[in-house]
Amino acid sequence: MSVEKKGENRAVTTPLTPTKLILQVALGVVLLVGVMVLCCLVGTQEVSLRDVLKGPGTTEKPNLDYEIIVRIRLPRVLLASAIGLALAASGAVFQALLRNPLADPYILGVSSGAGLGAIIAVMSGIQWAVWWGSPVALFAFGGAMAAIWLVWMIGRAAGRGNMTSLLLAGVVVNAFLSAVIMFLISVAGSEHLQTTIFWLMGNLNAAALEDVRVIWLTLGLTMAGVFVLFLLGARLNIISFGDSDAHSVGVSVVIVQRIAFIVAGLITAVAVSFSGLIGFVGLIVPHAVRLLLGADHRRLIPLSAIFGGIFLMISDTFARIVVAPAELPVGVVTALVGGPFFLVLLVRYARRGHWGD
Repeated sequence: MSVEKKGENRAVTTPLTPTKLILQVALGVVLLVGVMVLCCLVGTQEVSLRDVLKGPGTTEKPNLDYEIIVRIRLPRVLLASAIGLALAASGAVFQALLRNPLADPYILGVSSGAGLGAIIAVMSGIQWAVWWGSPVALFAFGGAMAAIWLVWMIGRAAGRGNMTSLLLAGVVVNAFLSAVIMFLISVAGSEHLQTTIFWLMGNLNAAALEDVRVIWLTLGLTMAGVFVLFLLGARLNIISFGDSDAHSVGVSVVIVQRIAFIVAGLITAVAVSFSGLIGFVGLIVPHAVRLLLGADHRRLIPLSAIFGGIFLMISDTFARIVVAPAELPVGVVTALVGGPFFLVLLVRYARRGHWGD
Protein backbone atom coordinates (compact mmCIF):
# COMPACT_ATOMS: atom_id res chain seq x y z
CA MET A 1 0.00 0.00 0.00
CA SER A 2 1.39 3.36 -0.98
CA VAL A 3 0.70 6.23 1.36
CA GLU A 4 0.44 9.67 -0.16
CA LYS A 5 0.50 12.98 1.58
CA LYS A 6 -2.96 14.35 2.20
CA GLY A 7 -3.31 17.90 3.52
CA GLU A 8 -1.38 17.98 6.74
CA ASN A 9 -1.22 14.23 7.28
CA ARG A 10 2.08 12.61 7.97
CA ALA A 11 2.59 9.94 5.45
CA VAL A 12 5.05 9.72 2.62
CA THR A 13 6.50 6.35 1.65
CA THR A 14 7.39 4.37 -1.41
CA PRO A 15 5.48 1.15 -2.04
CA LEU A 16 6.55 -1.54 0.40
CA THR A 17 6.56 -5.13 -0.80
CA PRO A 18 6.81 -8.16 1.52
CA THR A 19 10.17 -9.05 0.00
CA LYS A 20 11.58 -5.59 0.65
CA LEU A 21 10.26 -5.63 4.22
CA ILE A 22 11.74 -9.06 4.98
CA LEU A 23 15.09 -8.02 3.50
CA GLN A 24 15.24 -4.79 5.51
CA VAL A 25 14.29 -6.51 8.76
CA ALA A 26 16.81 -9.31 8.11
CA LEU A 27 19.60 -6.79 7.49
CA GLY A 28 18.57 -4.98 10.66
CA VAL A 29 18.75 -8.21 12.68
CA VAL A 30 22.22 -8.96 11.27
CA LEU A 31 23.37 -5.48 12.28
CA LEU A 32 21.81 -5.95 15.74
CA VAL A 33 23.70 -9.21 16.29
CA GLY A 34 26.94 -7.65 15.05
CA VAL A 35 26.63 -4.71 17.44
CA MET A 36 25.76 -7.12 20.24
CA VAL A 37 29.01 -9.04 19.70
CA LEU A 38 31.06 -5.84 19.57
CA CYS A 39 29.47 -4.50 22.76
CA CYS A 40 30.27 -7.77 24.53
CA LEU A 41 33.93 -7.46 23.52
CA VAL A 42 34.28 -3.82 24.60
CA GLY A 43 35.05 -3.11 28.24
CA THR A 44 37.66 -2.14 30.76
CA GLN A 45 38.96 -5.72 30.86
CA GLU A 46 40.38 -6.89 27.54
CA VAL A 47 39.10 -10.30 26.43
CA SER A 48 39.84 -12.64 23.55
CA LEU A 49 36.97 -13.98 21.47
CA ARG A 50 39.10 -17.01 20.62
CA ASP A 51 39.50 -17.81 24.32
CA VAL A 52 35.79 -17.27 24.93
CA LEU A 53 34.95 -19.88 22.30
CA LYS A 54 37.03 -22.45 24.20
CA GLY A 55 34.26 -22.76 26.79
CA PRO A 56 33.97 -22.23 30.55
CA GLY A 57 37.05 -24.19 31.51
CA THR A 58 37.19 -26.30 34.66
CA THR A 59 36.32 -25.72 38.30
CA GLU A 60 40.00 -25.60 39.20
CA LYS A 61 40.93 -23.37 36.27
CA PRO A 62 37.95 -21.39 34.96
CA ASN A 63 38.16 -19.51 31.68
CA LEU A 64 38.04 -15.88 32.86
CA ASP A 65 37.36 -14.48 29.39
CA TYR A 66 34.37 -16.79 29.06
CA GLU A 67 33.06 -15.80 32.51
CA ILE A 68 33.36 -12.08 31.73
CA ILE A 69 31.53 -12.34 28.40
CA VAL A 70 28.88 -14.94 29.17
CA ARG A 71 28.15 -14.22 32.85
CA ILE A 72 28.55 -10.44 32.98
CA ARG A 73 28.51 -8.61 29.65
CA LEU A 74 26.18 -10.75 27.54
CA PRO A 75 23.23 -10.64 29.99
CA ARG A 76 23.54 -6.87 30.23
CA VAL A 77 23.77 -6.44 26.45
CA LEU A 78 20.73 -8.68 25.94
CA LEU A 79 18.75 -6.71 28.51
CA ALA A 80 19.74 -3.42 26.88
CA SER A 81 18.60 -4.70 23.48
CA ALA A 82 15.26 -5.88 24.90
CA ILE A 83 14.57 -2.57 26.64
CA GLY A 84 15.63 -0.49 23.64
CA LEU A 85 13.42 -2.64 21.44
CA ALA A 86 10.39 -2.02 23.69
CA LEU A 87 10.91 1.72 24.17
CA ALA A 88 11.54 2.51 20.49
CA ALA A 89 8.60 0.46 19.18
CA SER A 90 6.32 2.02 21.80
CA GLY A 91 7.54 5.47 20.84
CA ALA A 92 6.67 4.90 17.19
CA VAL A 93 3.17 3.72 18.15
CA PHE A 94 2.48 6.53 20.62
CA GLN A 95 3.55 9.11 18.04
CA ALA A 96 1.09 7.60 15.59
CA LEU A 97 -1.78 7.29 18.09
CA LEU A 98 -1.37 10.76 19.56
CA ARG A 99 -0.45 12.35 16.21
CA ASN A 100 2.28 14.16 18.06
CA PRO A 101 5.89 13.99 16.81
CA LEU A 102 7.30 14.73 20.26
CA ALA A 103 5.51 11.89 22.06
CA ASP A 104 7.46 9.06 23.64
CA PRO A 105 6.52 6.27 26.10
CA TYR A 106 6.96 8.48 29.14
CA ILE A 107 4.53 11.19 28.11
CA LEU A 108 1.62 9.04 29.29
CA GLY A 109 2.83 8.76 32.87
CA VAL A 110 4.44 5.34 32.58
CA SER A 111 7.77 6.56 33.92
CA SER A 112 6.34 8.35 36.94
CA GLY A 113 4.14 5.35 37.80
CA ALA A 114 7.11 2.99 37.62
CA GLY A 115 9.28 5.38 39.59
CA LEU A 116 6.69 5.67 42.34
CA GLY A 117 6.38 1.89 42.58
CA ALA A 118 10.16 1.51 42.79
CA ILE A 119 10.48 4.11 45.53
CA ILE A 120 7.74 2.43 47.57
CA ALA A 121 9.58 -0.91 47.27
CA VAL A 122 12.93 0.60 48.30
CA MET A 123 11.54 2.60 51.24
CA SER A 124 9.46 -0.29 52.56
CA GLY A 125 12.42 -2.68 52.62
CA ILE A 126 10.47 -5.53 51.03
CA GLN A 127 12.67 -8.53 50.22
CA TRP A 128 10.38 -11.11 48.60
CA ALA A 129 10.26 -11.56 44.85
CA VAL A 130 8.18 -13.45 42.28
CA TRP A 131 9.18 -14.81 38.86
CA TRP A 132 12.86 -14.15 39.62
CA GLY A 133 12.22 -10.39 39.66
CA SER A 134 13.38 -8.10 42.45
CA PRO A 135 10.73 -6.34 44.55
CA VAL A 136 11.83 -3.05 42.97
CA ALA A 137 11.13 -4.39 39.47
CA LEU A 138 7.80 -5.90 40.49
CA PHE A 139 6.60 -2.75 42.23
CA ALA A 140 7.81 -0.63 39.30
CA PHE A 141 5.85 -2.79 36.87
CA GLY A 142 2.75 -2.54 39.05
CA GLY A 143 3.13 1.23 39.29
CA ALA A 144 3.57 1.60 35.54
CA MET A 145 0.49 -0.50 34.78
CA ALA A 146 -1.54 1.42 37.38
CA ALA A 147 -0.49 4.71 35.74
CA ILE A 148 -1.49 3.41 32.29
CA TRP A 149 -4.88 2.32 33.63
CA LEU A 150 -5.40 5.69 35.36
CA VAL A 151 -4.51 7.64 32.22
CA TRP A 152 -6.84 5.50 30.12
CA MET A 153 -9.75 5.90 32.54
CA ILE A 154 -9.29 9.67 32.86
CA GLY A 155 -8.89 10.10 29.11
CA ARG A 156 -11.94 7.96 28.44
CA ALA A 157 -14.05 9.91 30.95
CA ALA A 158 -12.88 13.24 29.57
CA GLY A 159 -13.08 12.49 25.88
CA ARG A 160 -14.59 9.03 25.35
CA GLY A 161 -11.23 7.54 24.45
CA ASN A 162 -10.13 10.49 22.29
CA MET A 163 -6.34 10.44 21.80
CA THR A 164 -5.96 14.13 22.65
CA SER A 165 -7.71 13.50 25.97
CA LEU A 166 -5.29 10.63 26.65
CA LEU A 167 -2.33 12.91 25.97
CA LEU A 168 -3.62 15.58 28.34
CA ALA A 169 -4.48 12.96 30.97
CA GLY A 170 -0.96 11.54 30.69
CA VAL A 171 0.63 14.95 31.20
CA VAL A 172 -1.49 15.59 34.31
CA VAL A 173 -0.92 12.13 35.82
CA ASN A 174 2.80 12.37 35.09
CA ALA A 175 3.06 15.76 36.82
CA PHE A 176 1.10 14.60 39.87
CA LEU A 177 3.01 11.35 40.34
CA SER A 178 6.33 13.17 39.81
CA ALA A 179 5.40 15.49 42.66
CA VAL A 180 4.67 12.48 44.88
CA ILE A 181 8.05 10.99 43.92
CA MET A 182 9.86 14.21 44.85
CA PHE A 183 8.05 14.28 48.20
CA LEU A 184 9.04 10.69 49.02
CA ILE A 185 12.65 11.32 48.02
CA SER A 186 12.78 14.39 50.24
CA VAL A 187 11.66 12.40 53.30
CA ALA A 188 13.57 9.20 52.51
CA GLY A 189 16.43 8.13 54.74
CA SER A 190 19.99 8.46 53.44
CA GLU A 191 20.34 4.69 53.06
CA HIS A 192 17.44 4.68 50.58
CA LEU A 193 18.17 7.93 48.76
CA GLN A 194 21.17 6.89 46.65
CA THR A 195 19.60 3.60 45.54
CA THR A 196 16.40 5.34 44.52
CA ILE A 197 18.04 8.18 42.62
CA PHE A 198 20.37 5.80 40.75
CA TRP A 199 17.39 3.67 39.71
CA LEU A 200 15.47 6.74 38.55
CA MET A 201 18.36 7.66 36.23
CA GLY A 202 18.32 4.28 34.50
CA ASN A 203 20.35 1.28 35.62
CA LEU A 204 20.80 -1.98 33.73
CA ASN A 205 23.51 -3.52 35.88
CA ALA A 206 21.47 -4.78 38.82
CA ALA A 207 18.74 -6.45 36.79
CA ALA A 208 21.18 -8.03 34.34
CA LEU A 209 23.28 -9.65 37.05
CA GLU A 210 20.38 -10.70 39.25
CA ASP A 211 19.10 -13.71 37.30
CA VAL A 212 19.50 -14.58 33.64
CA ARG A 213 15.85 -15.66 33.53
CA VAL A 214 14.91 -11.99 34.02
CA ILE A 215 16.49 -11.20 30.66
CA TRP A 216 14.69 -13.98 28.83
CA LEU A 217 11.39 -12.99 30.43
CA THR A 218 11.87 -9.36 29.40
CA LEU A 219 13.01 -10.27 25.90
CA GLY A 220 10.12 -12.69 25.35
CA LEU A 221 7.45 -10.25 26.52
CA THR A 222 8.79 -7.32 24.55
CA MET A 223 9.24 -9.31 21.33
CA ALA A 224 5.69 -10.64 21.61
CA GLY A 225 4.40 -7.10 22.14
CA VAL A 226 6.33 -5.69 19.20
CA PHE A 227 4.98 -8.47 16.98
CA VAL A 228 1.40 -7.53 17.92
CA LEU A 229 2.15 -3.87 17.17
CA PHE A 230 3.67 -4.87 13.82
CA LEU A 231 0.43 -6.67 12.93
CA LEU A 232 -1.40 -3.39 13.53
CA GLY A 233 0.96 -1.45 11.26
CA ALA A 234 -1.25 -1.46 8.16
CA ARG A 235 -4.24 -0.26 10.18
CA LEU A 236 -2.17 2.50 11.77
CA ASN A 237 -1.27 3.63 8.23
CA ILE A 238 -4.96 3.91 7.37
CA ILE A 239 -5.82 5.69 10.62
CA SER A 240 -3.13 8.28 9.84
CA PHE A 241 -5.40 9.58 7.04
CA GLY A 242 -8.09 10.38 9.59
CA ASP A 243 -10.81 8.56 11.49
CA SER A 244 -13.51 9.08 8.85
CA ASP A 245 -11.36 7.65 6.06
CA ALA A 246 -10.44 4.67 8.24
CA HIS A 247 -14.10 3.97 9.01
CA SER A 248 -14.94 4.15 5.33
CA VAL A 249 -12.63 1.21 4.54
CA GLY A 250 -13.84 -0.87 7.48
CA VAL A 251 -11.14 -0.19 10.08
CA SER A 252 -12.42 -0.06 13.66
CA VAL A 253 -10.46 2.95 14.85
CA VAL A 254 -11.34 2.68 18.54
CA ILE A 255 -10.44 -1.02 18.78
CA VAL A 256 -7.12 -0.54 16.99
CA GLN A 257 -6.27 2.44 19.19
CA ARG A 258 -7.11 0.54 22.37
CA ILE A 259 -5.10 -2.54 21.45
CA ALA A 260 -2.10 -0.49 20.34
CA PHE A 261 -2.24 1.70 23.44
CA ILE A 262 -2.49 -1.23 25.85
CA VAL A 263 0.25 -3.32 24.19
CA ALA A 264 2.64 -0.37 23.84
CA GLY A 265 2.00 0.57 27.46
CA LEU A 266 2.54 -3.02 28.62
CA ILE A 267 5.94 -3.49 26.99
CA THR A 268 7.00 -0.05 28.19
CA ALA A 269 6.04 -1.03 31.73
CA VAL A 270 8.05 -4.27 31.43
CA ALA A 271 11.10 -2.36 30.17
CA VAL A 272 10.93 0.38 32.78
CA SER A 273 10.44 -2.07 35.63
CA PHE A 274 13.81 -3.70 34.94
CA SER A 275 15.83 -0.70 33.77
CA GLY A 276 14.60 2.38 35.58
CA LEU A 277 13.77 5.56 33.72
CA ILE A 278 15.65 5.70 30.42
CA GLY A 279 14.44 8.64 28.39
CA PHE A 280 14.53 9.69 24.75
CA VAL A 281 14.94 6.21 23.18
CA GLY A 282 11.29 6.27 22.14
CA LEU A 283 11.75 9.75 20.70
CA ILE A 284 15.07 9.58 18.87
CA VAL A 285 14.93 6.20 17.18
CA PRO A 286 11.46 6.30 15.53
CA HIS A 287 12.22 9.73 14.06
CA ALA A 288 15.58 8.60 12.71
CA VAL A 289 14.00 5.53 11.06
CA ARG A 290 11.12 7.62 9.72
CA LEU A 291 13.49 10.16 8.15
CA LEU A 292 15.62 7.44 6.57
CA LEU A 293 13.01 4.91 5.43
CA GLY A 294 9.60 6.58 5.51
CA ALA A 295 6.51 6.56 7.67
CA ASP A 296 4.95 3.20 6.75
CA HIS A 297 4.26 1.61 10.13
CA ARG A 298 4.66 -1.92 8.76
CA ARG A 299 8.34 -1.06 8.40
CA LEU A 300 8.65 1.70 10.99
CA ILE A 301 7.65 -0.43 13.99
CA PRO A 302 9.99 -3.44 13.52
CA LEU A 303 12.95 -1.35 12.37
CA SER A 304 12.46 1.15 15.20
CA ALA A 305 12.56 -1.81 17.58
CA ILE A 306 15.78 -3.14 16.05
CA PHE A 307 17.56 0.21 16.01
CA GLY A 308 16.25 0.99 19.49
CA GLY A 309 18.04 -2.12 20.72
CA ILE A 310 21.21 -1.07 18.90
CA PHE A 311 21.06 2.47 20.27
CA LEU A 312 20.62 1.39 23.88
CA MET A 313 23.33 -1.29 23.67
CA ILE A 314 25.82 1.29 22.41
CA SER A 315 24.69 3.85 25.02
CA ASP A 316 25.04 1.32 27.85
CA THR A 317 28.48 0.21 26.65
CA PHE A 318 29.60 3.83 26.64
CA ALA A 319 28.09 4.33 30.11
CA ARG A 320 30.05 1.46 31.66
CA ILE A 321 33.47 2.39 30.23
CA VAL A 322 33.60 6.19 29.93
CA VAL A 323 34.31 6.87 33.64
CA ALA A 324 35.64 3.40 34.59
CA PRO A 325 36.01 2.01 37.19
CA ALA A 326 32.93 4.04 38.10
CA GLU A 327 29.81 3.73 35.97
CA LEU A 328 27.30 6.19 34.56
CA PRO A 329 23.56 5.45 34.60
CA VAL A 330 22.60 4.73 31.00
CA GLY A 331 19.74 7.22 31.30
CA VAL A 332 22.31 9.99 31.59
CA VAL A 333 23.87 9.00 28.27
CA THR A 334 20.55 8.80 26.41
CA ALA A 335 19.51 12.16 27.88
CA LEU A 336 22.75 13.81 26.74
CA VAL A 337 22.09 12.58 23.21
CA GLY A 338 18.31 13.00 23.30
CA GLY A 339 18.11 16.50 24.76
CA PRO A 340 19.65 18.31 21.78
CA PHE A 341 17.78 16.01 19.39
CA PHE A 342 14.49 16.92 21.06
CA LEU A 343 15.21 20.64 20.69
CA VAL A 344 15.99 20.22 16.99
CA LEU A 345 12.70 18.39 16.47
CA LEU A 346 10.80 21.00 18.45
CA VAL A 347 12.16 23.85 16.31
CA ARG A 348 11.68 21.91 13.09
CA TYR A 349 8.04 21.05 13.64
CA ALA A 350 7.21 24.44 15.15
CA ARG A 351 8.39 26.09 11.93
CA ARG A 352 6.60 23.66 9.64
CA GLY A 353 3.39 23.77 11.66
CA HIS A 354 2.60 20.08 11.05
CA TRP A 355 4.00 16.60 11.33
CA GLY A 356 5.24 15.47 7.98
CA ASP A 357 7.86 13.10 6.74
